Amino acid sequence: MRLPPLLLLICTTGPLALAAQQPVSPSASVAALVRPRFSGERALETVAFLDQFARWPGSHGFDASIDHIAQRLEQAGYVKQASAKPTDRLVYRIERYPMTVPAWEAVSAEVRIVGAASPVLQWTTNRNMLTNNSFATPADGVDAELVDVGTFSAAALDKADVKGKIVMADGRVGQLFTEAVVKRGALGVLAYALAAYTQPEKNRTSIVFQSIPLDTVRKGWGIVLSFDARAQLRAALAKGPVRLHVATAVTWTPNAVERTVVAEVRGSSAPEERFVFSAHVQEPGANDNASGVGAQVEMARVAAELVKTGTIDPKRTITFLWGLEIRSTDRYITQDTVRAKGIRWGLSLDMVGEDTRKTGGTFLIEKMPDPSAVWTRGEEKHSEWGGSPLAKDRVMPHYFNDYVLQRCLEQAATNGWVVKTNPFEGGSDHTPFLKAKIAGLLFWHFTDQYYHTDMDRLDMVSADEMKNVGVSAIVSALTMASANGVAARQVIAEVERAALARLATEFALSTAALKAGGDAAKEHDILQTWGTYYTGALRATADIEVGGASADTRAAIEKAVAAVDAATRAALAKL
Repeated sequence: MRLPPLLLLICTTGPLALAAQQPVSPSASVAALVRPRFSGERALETVAFLDQFARWPGSHGFDASIDHIAQRLEQAGYVKQASAKPTDRLVYRIERYPMTVPAWEAVSAEVRIVGAASPVLQWTTNRNMLTNNSFATPADGVDAELVDVGTFSAAALDKADVKGKIVMADGRVGQLFTEAVVKRGALGVLAYALAAYTQPEKNRTSIVFQSIPLDTVRKGWGIVLSFDARAQLRAALAKGPVRLHVATAVTWTPNAVERTVVAEVRGSSAPEERFVFSAHVQEPGANDNASGVGAQVEMARVAAELVKTGTIDPKRTITFLWGLEIRSTDRYITQDTVRAKGIRWGLSLDMVGEDTRKTGGTFLIEKMPDPSAVWTRGEEKHSEWGGSPLAKDRVMPHYFNDYVLQRCLEQAATNGWVVKTNPFEGGSDHTPFLKAKIAGLLFWHFTDQYYHTDMDRLDMVSADEMKNVGVSAIVSALTMASANGVAARQVIAEVERAALARLATEFALSTAALKAGGDAAKEHDILQTWGTYYTGALRATADIEVGGASADTRAAIEKAVAAVDAATRAALAKL
């Protein structure tokens, strides 16, 4: 987009022009050390191990995955924290939390039309078919009449006689289960609900994993249908009454524990200050989220190698969490208020290994709440996962968005990796950081046509993509862990450039909006909010330098703030 004359003058004669002539990266030397050491293939080995299992807390698959992570950490040189010496820099522990309900794990499942030669669905090929919290049928299964009520509604169920029968409907399986089984006495339910972005007409056997409420009284079950399975059943019903044979087998583990791995590279001079990574283990997918686990394990290995060899000496602590999505991260932040005060940055790795040629998903950085989450316009857009406008008071001025984006763009410059961002939407391990007023971001991919489906398998994961993500993530942390005054001032310069570029973009958008009859007060508000956001982000850079901002760094902050203030006032006056 061509800049308006006023901001073109600002950007070619002011501090931005000087910075743009010779932009210096605060992370270039760290990236040069990390890139040759990071192996996407080694990360993929962890993905392959986890992909064997549907990993629900307390289950065999979840626990095997936790043990695999611990084994990889020990191979990398991390020692158990309980037996570590005060001088040990690389430590890990496995935390154990009693579960309030028995752990659930599917063993097998089958749906067959009575008299048919082959099943409609079977667990060996559609392992998402059986919903979490489903109970087992008798060993030889159950036979019952199938009732199709069309699109789910309580009224549709009232019109049908569903007691003692199997109910099929389009809609969320949890709602259908509650209304049909719990309230009306059905044996079990079959539900179909696939989002358009999963392309069900193309991926005809694809099934999204879902859950039903735990019901220890009726001990029913829920099964999720693929596009093909629904079509097959409705074709059979069109010919007359249908009886189904359904067999399910599950295991329940009482007194189970939820386990979380916490590994740390202890800082040498400011160990109480932390950069925290989080990758959730649960869910049955390869990209979601075995890829986040695998990338993070390799990040921990690379950091350990650099520390063990004396190549890098992180002054601050770098922490890695592997556990249950959101809960493990929230627990780490909230269970120790002193520790929480030292957490400076949080970064979640969730669905980071996409083979974009196969899945269609693009790498995204989900930003902290900035004004683009309030006014989403221009090139900004929400993902198909879903987002809605935030109130302006939820904006969190911080440099983290631009700092991490720049690390990704530097990695992209080496190989053409596609990097994009999206406004804040929530729903993963970055949200506990933000809730605690800690800088937090999400690395992920969307729109993935296999998201949450049983087609999210190992062959949809790219070792190269995990390397790009993993390198960007660990370089971001290692740079911040030892940032001196020079590095802090380089970040300040990056944020100033980003601020002036954003003001230019928003000025152009506001000018166009006013020409189209837009509200002047609103456009002024947008520009002023972006200016305020970036002056706040620049002031937040005072926490980058280990030991506190030096006089030179404080002066650089004030100079950059003045430049952004001037650009904001000039844009508002010109608008």
